[in-house]
Amino acid sequence: MVLPLLYLALLLCVLLAGWAAWFVLRDRAVILRQLFGAAAVEAVLVVQAVVAGVLQVQGHAVDGPLFWGYLLTAALLLPLAAVWAFAERTKWSSVVLCVAALTVAFLEWRLWIIWEAGL
Repeated sequence: MVLPLLYLALLLCVLLAGWAAWFVLRDRAVILRQLFGAAAVEAVLVVQAVVAGVLQVQGHAVDGPLFWGYLLTAALLLPLAAVWAFAERTKWSSVVLCVAALTVAFLEWRLWIIWEAGL
């Protein structure tokens, strides 16, 4: 059950990063709809964490500290980027959101590898 959520989060992060990159190319600041997009990604990450916790309690073998470290970092990164993007009203807010979304996408990819390996 965790893998479909990983795929969804990865896809949403890539789409959000592309949207933010488009704004960087057009020299525009982040808009509220992009922050709603980041909130949608965050909602998927929260559901993913709950499902992963339930599966881990049920006995799925995974390296807890490594997996939860990646998941916690991914969950904290977008809200921090959203606050920064809201405060910074230049094109750099779009750069921050783009980099954060790509970083979360990378973290989701690593979570996928960790979950599959059952490390």
